[in-house]
Amino acid sequence: MVPAQEGYDLWAEIYDSEDNPLIALEQEQIRAVLGPVAGLRILDLGCGTGRHSLPLAHAGAEVTGVDFSARMLDQARRKPGADRVRFLRHDIHSHLPFGDSEFDRVLCALALEHVRDLRAVFGEMRRVTRPAGRVIVSEMHPAMWLRGVSAHFHDPNTGRDIRPASAGNQISDYVMAAIDVGLTIEHIAEFSIDEDLVKRSPRAAKHLGWPLLLLMTLRP
Repeated sequence: MVPAQEGYDLWAEIYDSEDNPLIALEQEQIRAVLGPVAGLRILDLGCGTGRHSLPLAHAGAEVTGVDFSARMLDQARRKPGADRVRFLRHDIHSHLPFGDSEFDRVLCALALEHVRDLRAVFGEMRRVTRPAGRVIVSEMHPAMWLRGVSAHFHDPNTGRDIRPASAGNQISDYVMAAIDVGLTIEHIAEFSIDEDLVKRSPRAAKHLGWPLLLLMTLRP
């Protein structure tokens, strides 16, 4: 493993072009959970290359995207429509640079796998979410750890398999961290790899039938 920030800096070059079954599954589920977003203020924590931030801005949301990887943000800022998003470099392990109750929605997508102090991050997400707002969290399903899977990629420049450091969090860790800071679980769902996903993302075939995605909707 390499430090998470270093790993994502290295991953940035190919992040949007490789076959990634988790992203293929997660993106459609996030769209369904968020629903219409026009006029909403949305914070995208761990925004990476802007894969959620940019479509949300295009749909009429006022979006702030935050990530600790300068190279991932560089990729995001080069994309069409990037001028509609406020991109900031910041590590979500630290206090978020926003006031209380600033956002209608806080999205944290496929980032908490790399966080050990989940309680602190959930607490910050709750703080910056408006009382009537929602926090949406997506994660690789912890069952993947049983198959030796964590966030990783094949670096075409070196031929190495790169694994950004992961915390090994379980479902109970996410649930209890959210509850401990006063968030209420509105909905929690698990999604497995099926034949349809394998058709769209052939890399998923070796894990057919296994849970791949955990998705939580929380309210303050």
